[in-house]
Amino acid sequence: MQKLNLPTYKFKLKSNENKTLIFDKLRKKYMVLTPEEWVRQHFVCFLIEEKKYPTSLIALEKQLTINNRKKRTDILVFNTDGKPDIIVECKAPKIKITQDTFDQIARYNLKLQANYLIVTNGLEHFYCKMDFEKETYIFLKEIPNYK
Repeated sequence: MQKLNLPTYKFKLKSNENKTLIFDKLRKKYMVLTPEEWVRQHFVCFLIEEKKYPTSLIALEKQLTINNRKKRTDILVFNTDGKPDIIVECKAPKIKITQDTFDQIARYNLKLQANYLIVTNGLEHFYCKMDFEKETYIFLKEIPNYK
């Protein structure tokens, strides 16, 4: 898999029926190792190891319904009150991050009302803080560490 613009982490990998699988510590099972999953697993480790977010507050592929259609957030971080705090949208490294990507995460946030939005393809990372009064987001250099 491609080297990402994130710290390097040790992952458990195995092969099954000509597919490479990666062990997901949060879901406690092996997942098919796609380029997007590679980014997701790195970013989860980044949140836990570097930013000190507790694993108990992180959910992967959380389902939500928007306009009667089922969608899934890649990574959703809750605050200690159980409310969404951060939504992370992961793309494969070869996928260019565009306005469409931001529109997708913004649609999710109309429902979830998280304070921070992150879009990453593992090479580029965009961190945004919501300004609900002005109905916009402010780009940040990075997201804050867990408090």
